[in-house]
Amino acid sequence: MSADASVGAGTTVGPYSHVAAGARWGRDGRIGANVSVEAGVTAGDGVTVADGARLCAGLTLEDGVLVGPNVTFVNDRFPRSGSAPAAPQAAVVRAGASIGAGATVLSGIEIGERALVGAGAVVTRSVPRNAIVVGNPARIRGYAEADDDAALRPLRQQGSGAEVLESSVEGVALHRFPVVRDLRGSLVAAEFAERLPFVPHRYFLVFDVPGSEVRGEHAHRRCHQFLVCVHGEVHVVADDSQRRQEFVLDDNCLGLHLPPMVWATQYRYSPGSTLLVFASHPYDADDYVRDYATFLRERLRAADRGGDGGGDPAGVVVG
Repeated sequence: MSADASVGAGTTVGPYSHVAAGARWGRDGRIGANVSVEAGVTAGDGVTVADGARLCAGLTLEDGVLVGPNVTFVNDRFPRSGSAPAAPQAAVVRAGASIGAGATVLSGIEIGERALVGAGAVVTRSVPRNAIVVGNPARIRGYAEADDDAALRPLRQQGSGAEVLESSVEGVALHRFPVVRDLRGSLVAAEFAERLPFVPHRYFLVFDVPGSEVRGEHAHRRCHQFLVCVHGEVHVVADDSQRRQEFVLDDNCLGLHLPPMVWATQYRYSPGSTLLVFASHPYDADDYVRDYATFLRERLRAADRGGDGGGDPAGVVVG
């Protein structure tokens, strides 16, 4: 270990590992055997790195990160023999994330809080918080700690008597609308004032989304939204800061109500899918909460005031 490197109390360093100058490691962590920790690496408390990992210069590992054996981080996207990168860009791994054995993380990547990177994955793009990514290149396959919608599946069955089923996430509900079928085709219809949870002031369509892309990843302070996948399939993760649940919109007679101050993410768009979204308010950039830490703070403030964190419903007609 270099003389000017710093390793906190309770952190162990395995045999044949090298901790370079300027590296900083927090308390109660572990650096396994044959690990290369290059200059300027910063690790928080409780960080564990297994045997054989390579941590490139400038890498940041926040508290509680787990790095599996033989994981490689790089900070030069276009390396050339004998030349140093002109402007090295190391990755940032946020608190509580885990990276499986043999994964490779390219330069400039951010891996979000409590994300899970599968063994052998090649991470070429930033990973959202709580996301589970696998493969080469890594693609999102799910979200950590998100309940599936198994409890809601009876609502999917044609002829079910249930029309609205509340989820485990505060204020979020799945609606099923009746289908009229005859020889001329099928029809789904709903009266805004009677069957939807609000009267829409705006709608938009999301389509031509590559299956690897993630949309949403924000909350609204005042706006309600109602999502219907009119063609194909879309997965939606809703999060009220305490509970997280994943919904599969795969039938055009199903709709998902997202009230204000629920963090929502849409992903796994099937080829050719089209998502129709009704909104209770006109577009307002200030209504968006795009940073999850800000979302948590605003939910907490609402709870301290005795509210439900659901924003101000003024101007919304709720059924």
